[in-house]
Amino acid sequence: MRAALLNNLDHQALRLRPLTRQSAPALPGALPTVPAEFRLLQAHYPILFQAAGDSFQPVALLGLEQGQNLFLTDTGWDAAHLPWALERQPLLVGREGSQAVVHIDLDHPLLSEREGEPLFLPHGGQAPLLERRVAVLQALHQGLEELPGFIEALCRLDLLEPLHFDVDQPDGSVRRLSGYHGIHEERLAALPGAAVAALHEAGHWLPIAMALASLGRLRDLVEREARQRG
Repeated sequence: MRAALLNNLDHQALRLRPLTRQSAPALPGALPTVPAEFRLLQAHYPILFQAAGDSFQPVALLGLEQGQNLFLTDTGWDAAHLPWALERQPLLVGREGSQAVVHIDLDHPLLSEREGEPLFLPHGGQAPLLERRVAVLQALHQGLEELPGFIEALCRLDLLEPLHFDVDQPDGSVRRLSGYHGIHEERLAALPGAAVAALHEAGHWLPIAMALASLGRLRDLVEREARQRG
């Protein structure tokens, strides 16, 4: 990665190629996310939680195996919502003193000077594509600042449980998805009113509900994988 402070003088000629199977960098099978994105994710992806030291990182699951991505195709991304962790690329947050600034990864494989959509308008202003990606980057940055409080609430109320999901294989064997945690529905339902009210007040209740609802997308991944295998 070669990060530089984004500006319309040095980077006027840069363009962004479409995200396709051929153009994309190597992608993981799960992308980090933040609670503010859960409402957008839950219609398409399971929202699970990976252990990260003594905490947890929420992720949007893209496949049922390590490194599997069931959404990236030869023509683009096969879902209405592109996860923010991808959409913000090739931008990243940098620092100038105590101030957060927008950097760009000049080595990102989607960047080009010959093809794709321009980042800047001819007169130097930000093109709509760049405006959108800057907004996504800012939303992610703010979400990361809010994430510790959300995870602390989940752990304090014991609302995460190890998740095991079995997938029947064509040869009759069973493949198990493990290594993730999900929202414990029974414990959530049994919370006393005061705890529920506190979650609402902190803004945690909606993303918890969205993460729980998203577990139904696990079956969608199974069906998507079966279609792709033919």
